[in-house]
Amino acid sequence: MARTPLCHDEPLVNTSNPPVRAEGLVRTFGDIAAVNGVDLTVNSGEIFGFLGPNGAGKSTTVRMLTTLLRPTGGHATVAGFDVVSQAAEVRKRIGVALQDAAIDPLMTGAELLDLQAVLYGIDRARARVRAGELLERVGLTAAAERRVGTYSGGMRRRLDLALALMHEPVVLFLDEPTTGLDPMSRLALWEEVRYLNKELGTTVLLTTQYLEEADQLADRIAIIDHGRIVREGVPRELKAQVGAPTLLITVSPDQRDAAHEVLIRFGDIRPTPEGTMGVGLREGAEAIATVVRGLDQAGVRLHHMELNEPSLDDVFAEATGHRLEGAQSPVAVAPGAPGKKGRRAGRRGRR
Repeated sequence: MARTPLCHDEPLVNTSNPPVRAEGLVRTFGDIAAVNGVDLTVNSGEIFGFLGPNGAGKSTTVRMLTTLLRPTGGHATVAGFDVVSQAAEVRKRIGVALQDAAIDPLMTGAELLDLQAVLYGIDRARARVRAGELLERVGLTAAAERRVGTYSGGMRRRLDLALALMHEPVVLFLDEPTTGLDPMSRLALWEEVRYLNKELGTTVLLTTQYLEEADQLADRIAIIDHGRIVREGVPRELKAQVGAPTLLITVSPDQRDAAHEVLIRFGDIRPTPEGTMGVGLREGAEAIATVVRGLDQAGVRLHHMELNEPSLDDVFAEATGHRLEGAQSPVAVAPGAPGKKGRRAGRRGRR
């Protein structure tokens, strides 16, 4: 869909560069390197998922890309403009919805959209039409004249999204947009992001700590840990690289050593949630019955067993040695179940 800038006559984007590019991006706070050499490219028209636990460097990276924080080192461009030397040009072309966005609770939704239009130099008539379109898109038309202080958390997030879209940005930055939302509000926001990307061609950089969110929305993902990118690619391809499903078991603490000696015969031991043990089954789910027999012969009593198909959490665990927050619980398998009985029927389909 062709874009006509709402607030300026300059070209919307320098087409010689991708919408987002970072090379060796660094940000330190004293002796602490919050971001330590990040290389990142987001292609035009894609949803790019930036995945990692709290404190990994996601939000710091986004703040540098959106000109809110000056890099300590490295170089980055957004919409083809340098985030340091051409920060004003970057700001004209991006929309930003941060997890800690401050929205005046005494103003109405309509008033905030009007203010946003003034800030971006959009003429009154055009702004009125645009505000109406956005309020309808995010389901807030009926609440437009209400004070934002009366809005629910989900309504505030949707209003924040509308504010970020007022000037039709080239790149939309969403920093953990569904944190704290109820399931229905989360699904509604997912649908809005899909619409913006598919129907309007908006390039989206989405940071999240929710695995399902990244899996459902992102065309590509990058996983960051301790300020560094540890994996990058298409979600299904990254999961395929992990290969074997993970078998998780729960046993008594005094039997963990014996269980470990059995599990290592069937594959690589994998990081698991506290209180569990896990192995990547080389032979797949068909090996479950053999594992159960081996544990029984070793005198290990199973309290619980679960089988998990390769997931983004497995990708993260393989790369970093620990599990990512927000992982989905695997599907339970009854101890002693033969073959494929009880395993997950299939992976959740991507969009």
